[in-house]
Amino acid sequence: MKHRLDPLLRPRSVAVVGASARADSVGDWALKNLQLGGYKGHLYPVNPNYDELQGHRCFATLADLPETPDCVVFAVGDHRIEASLDDAIAAGVPAAVIQSTLYIDDDSEPPLRERVRKKIRDAGMLVCGANGMGFYNVRDHVWTCGFDSTSHEAPGNVALISHSGSGMSGIIDCDERLRVNVAVSTGNELSVTMDEYLDFVLELPETHAVGLFIETARNPAGFRAALAKAAQRRIPIVALKVGRTERSAELAVSHSGAMAGVDATYEALFDCYGVQRARDQDELATMLIMFAEMHPVGAGGLVTLHDSGGERQLLVDLADDSGVPLTELAPDTVTALEQVLDPELPAVNPLDAWSRGGPNAAENIARCLTLLLQDPGAALGAVIHDRAPAGRIYESYLAYMQHARKESDTPVALVAARQGTGHDRAVVTSTHAGFPVLDGVTQFLTGVRALFAYRDFQLRRESTRLPVDAAVVKPWRRRLAGGSTLGEFESLRMLNDFGIATVTCALANSENEAVAAARDMGYPVALKTAGESMLHKSEHGGVVLGVEDEAQLCSAYGGMSTRLGNDVLISAMADAGVEMLLGIKHDPQFGPVVLIGSGGVLAETLGDVQYALPPFDAAHARRCVDRLQLRPLLDGVRGEAAADIEAFCNIAARFSEMAAALADVLAEVDVNPVIVQERGAIAVDALVTGRKTEES
Repeated sequence: MKHRLDPLLRPRSVAVVGASARADSVGDWALKNLQLGGYKGHLYPVNPNYDELQGHRCFATLADLPETPDCVVFAVGDHRIEASLDDAIAAGVPAAVIQSTLYIDDDSEPPLRERVRKKIRDAGMLVCGANGMGFYNVRDHVWTCGFDSTSHEAPGNVALISHSGSGMSGIIDCDERLRVNVAVSTGNELSVTMDEYLDFVLELPETHAVGLFIETARNPAGFRAALAKAAQRRIPIVALKVGRTERSAELAVSHSGAMAGVDATYEALFDCYGVQRARDQDELATMLIMFAEMHPVGAGGLVTLHDSGGERQLLVDLADDSGVPLTELAPDTVTALEQVLDPELPAVNPLDAWSRGGPNAAENIARCLTLLLQDPGAALGAVIHDRAPAGRIYESYLAYMQHARKESDTPVALVAARQGTGHDRAVVTSTHAGFPVLDGVTQFLTGVRALFAYRDFQLRRESTRLPVDAAVVKPWRRRLAGGSTLGEFESLRMLNDFGIATVTCALANSENEAVAAARDMGYPVALKTAGESMLHKSEHGGVVLGVEDEAQLCSAYGGMSTRLGNDVLISAMADAGVEMLLGIKHDPQFGPVVLIGSGGVLAETLGDVQYALPPFDAAHARRCVDRLQLRPLLDGVRGEAAADIEAFCNIAARFSEMAAALADVLAEVDVNPVIVQERGAIAVDALVTGRKTEES
């Protein structure tokens, strides 16, 4: 199982340049961690001030080594890193780990980081860093971190790739329930980017789940390809993406030189490949434990067992907040539970199975849990009990959880209502045996939501592409390549050429031409200014709707032409319906992104929009529509007929094919509104802005 990153992540020999006997220094820990991890290759400390370090002969320079090492771990400061790197390149070392920040005071131009980056790229060297904390390849016993670490047993089943060094160590060193196989602090990614590490861990047979602590994708195409590989191999990915807010995105630049990217685009990217998103490190760790240790979930919802009525009620509220469905128990399950429960306890989910207690309490609770897990609507179960004193767990909890799973084969976890500890031996052992013991109901529910969402993602049918005529694409590529902004008439014509239904319209330059156009299409019509510089017509009084006859048209034209010029657009009036929005924006990292949302004036006031990466099919468009806040309007309110959602989703799919076909020549498209009627949907107004290309 060879990989391009083997010299870095699976080196046969490692040199630690700057190895030191100074306690708790990077040079001390870098050498110590390689031995703590059980490194099996040749290990060479390099420092002219020592003859021996930690039982290994110490060499003065890299040139003195008996062989060229596969990898060099630099444990030197920024004032020495450039010369040390030169020595490694001269020796032909293929890979290195740089943990320093590459910033020095009173630096020359170009600065140190850029000088080092160029040397690395010119040499074709694989480098982890800079400004990171190295990596742990627990599976292959290669630990290159220069800081104190806890023990990790090989092999694990979770990979963690992090742009934050502390974000890596703060997760893997603080909870033994998380069995780490490979963890990487990528730092500035001078030569190896997150997607390459992701590709590496996806090749490992032990990888059950992958966590990403991500600021940005420095190689967007590679990142997207790696996510597609994970989806194809059915390996779940959980991402903690920072930079959601403008201020956070600014801090990402100062932290690691990363442009955080548009968060909504990442939402669309994650949705496309089934990536589950965590909001903080607690959620990230919990989701990874659940994906790695629990059996896959089937159809249905969550069932939970409690020994507290109040905590049962709290679970109902929290599940609703988290969007986690609770199973409605089947009649047979209810009847069976009633035979076990004390008569004052209702046989419902969530289930409070403790009332009077008594000598048979544990046996009855175990029976209740078994019945819950056997319910045909149960996809996942949880025993939600508080921890024992000192954060311990009672063995009886584990016993009836294990018994119930054996009887049902439904995955189940033990969840503490409050935080416990991830180092209790019983907690760790139970988790690794497939019965996770988890802390915090809210975090658990977030994990359940992720499990269910990934389950549903895997059930999606493969997207069906719609054909796009090359004869249609070619002239519009030429038209847009210069960066022109198209008027409404031409914009609607472009949409129509790509198979999107649009209102009938015509340009006019005089009153007579306007009257003739209206007569041809039939009243009522809409009159709009068609001035080249008038992009937002309604704000300038450039739109008159519902013109009923020729006299009204002439009057409206006279006033409009006096103020805004003779050029106008005559459009047929579309039947009433729900106003929706379709749009395209060009993302600097991932190219065109399609917007699907509530249209009309609501587009700007509510911002009720979902993002999707093109191309996609009508089924994906429907998923986006179903996530909108104003989605119920499409079902009809106050006696109104339901709107034709299918027709709108078909238009959205064709729109996405247009976005993909014209990806490099579209800067922005705004189709607002698309009126979704009882039967059909039609684009009424549009504005298209081209994107200047190098070829043009």
